[in-house]
Amino acid sequence: MPQESTTTPVRVLIADDHRLFAEALEAVLSIEARIEVVGRAADGEEAVALARRLHPDVVALDISMPVMDGFEAAEQLERFDDPPAVLMLTGSNAPEDVDRARRVGAKGYVTKDTIAASLVDAILAAAR
Repeated sequence: MPQESTTTPVRVLIADDHRLFAEALEAVLSIEARIEVVGRAADGEEAVALARRLHPDVVALDISMPVMDGFEAAEQLERFDDPPAVLMLTGSNAPEDVDRARRVGAKGYVTKDTIAASLVDAILAAAR
């Protein structure tokens, strides 16, 4: 009889202003037993507030969002006493965006065109 895993799933908060993309991302992640989506935010300000309340292990942040962009949200998350790992999500792979993501403390950077293939691995790596 196979043993059940006692590993606690990585708790993920998704922040993206495109509702359908965020819902699709949550659906993709929800079938992965090693990941638990604990919330969704529509902008950076909401992401910071939810992260403060929900204590996710990883926050997947879209770079371009209203109210507060992903870079500013990442900077605020980095100031938490026990900051979550930040994974930047974007449609761009511009070198300046990648560099800026690193400067604000992001543990990973995933372009939306490769999300299905690489997001689970990127989340698990960021959580380590």
